[in-house]
Amino acid sequence: MTATVPPGPRTLPPLGPNRRLKLPQQAERTLGNGLTVIAVRRPAVPLVELRLWVPFGRVHLARGAMLSQTLLSGTPTMTSVQIAAELQKVGGGLAAGLDPDRLMLTGTSLVTGLDRMLEILAEVLTGATYPKEEVATERDRLVDRIQVAQSQPAHLARVALLKRIFGRHPYAVQTPETDEVRAVRPGVLRRLHTERVHPADSVLVLVGDVQPERALDATEKALGGWAGAGRTVDLPPAPPLEPGPLLLVDRPGSVQSSLRVAMPAVPRTHSDHAALQLANLIFGGYFSSRWVENIREDKGYTYGPHSLIEHAVAGSVLVAAAEVATEVTGPALLETTYELGRLASLPPKEDELEQARQYALGTLQLGMSTQAGLAALVSAYAGNGLRLDFLAEHAARLAKATVADVAEAAARYLAPAKAVTVVLGDAERIAPSLAALTAVETA
Repeated sequence: MTATVPPGPRTLPPLGPNRRLKLPQQAERTLGNGLTVIAVRRPAVPLVELRLWVPFGRVHLARGAMLSQTLLSGTPTMTSVQIAAELQKVGGGLAAGLDPDRLMLTGTSLVTGLDRMLEILAEVLTGATYPKEEVATERDRLVDRIQVAQSQPAHLARVALLKRIFGRHPYAVQTPETDEVRAVRPGVLRRLHTERVHPADSVLVLVGDVQPERALDATEKALGGWAGAGRTVDLPPAPPLEPGPLLLVDRPGSVQSSLRVAMPAVPRTHSDHAALQLANLIFGGYFSSRWVENIREDKGYTYGPHSLIEHAVAGSVLVAAAEVATEVTGPALLETTYELGRLASLPPKEDELEQARQYALGTLQLGMSTQAGLAALVSAYAGNGLRLDFLAEHAARLAKATVADVAEAAARYLAPAKAVTVVLGDAERIAPSLAALTAVETA
């Protein structure tokens, strides 16, 4: 009998050239009420995606959260159930959400139902009633969600990191207190709607199998009458990161530690952004990164470490996150610091950079490959004063970035001395190993 020899490792074929980024047909119009409308043609399926960005910074957190939860709860002519039923007739739906910068309404419908979806949206924007019973129900649901979140280590670590990064800035607290949520009443929401839900400086994005100019006409017909005497409140710039002692947040009995490291970053329009994005990918921004290879594949300290650049209107920050076993908290921090320091002090290899570049360019193409992805991208850009044309500029910068460019960005932004570090875990068990590496401050 002949022994079977196991096959050796297969050689992967080389990556092909990246396709040229092709921007879709689009049109833009600013209505008389100040609403900017951007329509983009994406004829993959007979649907249209809707994204409405309303500036909403510096809103009382509990009231803003409740407004987003109850915005679709009724109008003078429709209940929440009737709104949902009308949208279902055109194969669609609407939802509202909130972040520190904006109130966002998202929707989808069949192309043939676009006019009706815009009519319903207009009625909500101009006449949301915030019925007492609906507000009470959503208030209880929001309190329940907050209480559940407050039991989750990842949420607690995020809360501590935001406070450590942003100090007194409005971004520092992004989850309302339950007592403040319980105090919100319908009248407060109606006043907040009047004051802050208005068309000036808002941006509506439509992406789908539509003729852009026809979509603009339909929007102007439906939303041209949306008016409001409200105002946009500008956020102050986010403060620069202030490195200092590691912040240790005690969670007695925890079997895992939540490790968070924040680094300075730059907005999308900054000349360093493309090189920093590539440096972050090499460090920890995708599965083939150094940090993942080190603390996941080689040492088994964690399952899913990741790092990403978080962009907001008032500033940007790079955040690395990992959940590690309690007994390896110190070693995991040591290896994290090592990988940051190695990248900040030694240029990456050509093949490392090329792999990260291919990934970055490929994900740009992938992000535009669906109507929903394209709508999210256009909306995010527009809310920060950019248009889809910027995507081609960014792709060109990614393609041209050299090893020297990436090394310079890594030295400028990823040096361990610039880091803000927060660890949530069992302080009694992990404090000694952390104190052996750096100064520690216990919350």
